[in-house]
Amino acid sequence: MPAAILTRLASALVVVLGVCTLVFLLIHLVPGDPVEAMLGERAQAADRAALRAALGLDLPLWEQYQRYLVGLLHLDLGVSFLDQRPVVTILGERLPATLRLALAALGIAVVIALPLGVLAARWRGTAVDSAAMSLSLVGISVPNFWLGPLLILVFSLWLGWTPVSGDEAPTSIVLPAITLGTALAAILARMVRASMLEVLGEDYVRTARAKGLGETAVLWRHALRNAWLPVLTVIGLQLGGLLAGAVITETVFAWPGIGSLLVDAIKARDFPVVQGCVLLISLAYVLVNTLTDLAYAWIDPRIGTA
Repeated sequence: MPAAILTRLASALVVVLGVCTLVFLLIHLVPGDPVEAMLGERAQAADRAALRAALGLDLPLWEQYQRYLVGLLHLDLGVSFLDQRPVVTILGERLPATLRLALAALGIAVVIALPLGVLAARWRGTAVDSAAMSLSLVGISVPNFWLGPLLILVFSLWLGWTPVSGDEAPTSIVLPAITLGTALAAILARMVRASMLEVLGEDYVRTARAKGLGETAVLWRHALRNAWLPVLTVIGLQLGGLLAGAVITETVFAWPGIGSLLVDAIKARDFPVVQGCVLLISLAYVLVNTLTDLAYAWIDPRIGTA
């Protein structure tokens, strides 16, 4: 077990380092100058040179990269070009909003997907199965940037049930969570159906029915418990993806999270904030996947930690 854990940690560090390196190179290669974005096009050349030197942008690219890696070793992500605050502080202010949104979206997805998947498997080949899978197909096909404005138009502007944007009211999270969780619910519903169909023909399911257990108990206590492992895999992968997918949803709803912060930082060429956001998202993705692997042994001890 210690060797397996160390191997996972080593591979996770390699992935994170690769992501950091790739992001560092890409944001320095894309067109645009952060100094020009901060001072404007009419700024004097001397002012631009002074600001570029103050930000360390006049150094060779390899030296900037070296400074960035040294800062990471000391848990220092740098200072924002725009408001001159530590990036760690800015991320700490935005992270709770993104976590609330991701967990709310995951909860909505599970609540929708489990009944759909179980009913579709139970009534395979019937109208119930067709309706459930059609709903999942619609959920996968509808993009967030289209569903979000549609929900705003209906529930915020026409009905007035929820705020249009922001997170000031308790109901502000409803529409962003639905928008973000719809696609995940569709994926989970199809996975639940496929896993349930695999286990419904097993001997222990037939034994449970032969003992006189009701169909509800057979489905939810026996079949679903053994079909949960591949579903957990998808949940683990998609939970990390929710943080990345929240970029579009947070932008549409002006949700004050990591996603909207990343978009604003890209527009302003705020390199330290962009690097910090991407690093945080990649770390969250790797952490969730690692925890998912460790949860396998808890659900099915036969798998172990190898």
